[in-house]
Amino acid sequence: MAKRDYYEVLGVDRGADGAALKKAYRQMAMQYHPDRNPGDKEAGARFKEVNEAYEVLKDDQKRAAYDRFGHDAFEAGMGGPGAAGFDFAGGFADIFDEMFGEFMGGRRGPRAARGADLRYNLDIALEDAFQGRSIEIKVPSTITCESCKGTGAEGGSQPVMCPTCHGAGKIRAQQGFFTIERTCHTCQGRGRIIEKPCRGCSGTGRTQREKTLSVSIPAGVEDGTRIRLSGEGEAGVRGAPAGDLYIFLTIQPHRLFQREGSDIFCRVPIPMTTAALGGTLEVPTVGGGRAKVTVPSGTQTGQQFRMRGKGMPVLRSKAIGDMYVEAAVETPVNLSKRQKELLKEFEGAGSGTSHSPQAEGFFSKVKEFWDDLTE
Repeated sequence: MAKRDYYEVLGVDRGADGAALKKAYRQMAMQYHPDRNPGDKEAGARFKEVNEAYEVLKDDQKRAAYDRFGHDAFEAGMGGPGAAGFDFAGGFADIFDEMFGEFMGGRRGPRAARGADLRYNLDIALEDAFQGRSIEIKVPSTITCESCKGTGAEGGSQPVMCPTCHGAGKIRAQQGFFTIERTCHTCQGRGRIIEKPCRGCSGTGRTQREKTLSVSIPAGVEDGTRIRLSGEGEAGVRGAPAGDLYIFLTIQPHRLFQREGSDIFCRVPIPMTTAALGGTLEVPTVGGGRAKVTVPSGTQTGQQFRMRGKGMPVLRSKAIGDMYVEAAVETPVNLSKRQKELLKEFEGAGSGTSHSPQAEGFFSKVKEFWDDLTE
């Protein structure tokens, strides 16, 4: 059966560049890969055909020979594997591992298994974020085994070369024109095995233990801030580097204050008489101190008073935010008979004078609205 044109196999023009060839190859290889088409012989044949085409066209010398002589360039006597040295098995292992290495669970060559990163969620009070402090936390993790010092071998013995892969960490299988590499199943890609595993860690070089760490919380941190402790994650396998510990901060809601960036907001109830006549109030600050606020006469609910430099510190800066005191004028309750009489006298004594401009303005607009509906 005559072979199809390699450009036709990949679905590209004869002038396609390397990027276009690689993109087309990836799409076709993923489509016809045997793992995605189990038992489909036609897909398997197409997969081999696609790989063969790409192996030739991605190489400038092979492609030049193919463009000139076609498939004859790789037949016996015309530059095939035995004559011109064009070996299809040479590069396919790299392509296969690049595309399917993670899918198949393999890695190229022996690599130390770095320890996993860990996450720790830490709740702190607003006061902690204001002042900054050092907090001790306990983190369940894996640490380097003390018995074997992380080697995984009993009694100070050393790992030996894997007899299956001879230290390469990978094994190769020849399938026709192609060579496929996979992670060695005996040593899991490490290239070495332990003949006498450590009893304390069963050969992993790690043991489970709870670690106590001190975390420095800088002043001015915000909700969601991430702090990284390098090397405080899980210990690596058999002496490999440890991972990192990431601490995510959550600032708990405060019973008095609300925070927006570096500013603090505090809603303060104000007696009706103070709001009407004016006066001073003593309010708390986020730093634990006290501050006086001057309330002008005629203060309304929602009016804010700015107190400079009484807010939160800005992280890694000398700047400090402001505090805003929001007035909430409180209507008196549980009035005595005499107090009610005084309020009625106040109401009657104000005839002809506007004491409630907002209410009068609102109901004036309401009257206009109703008048418009009746026209």
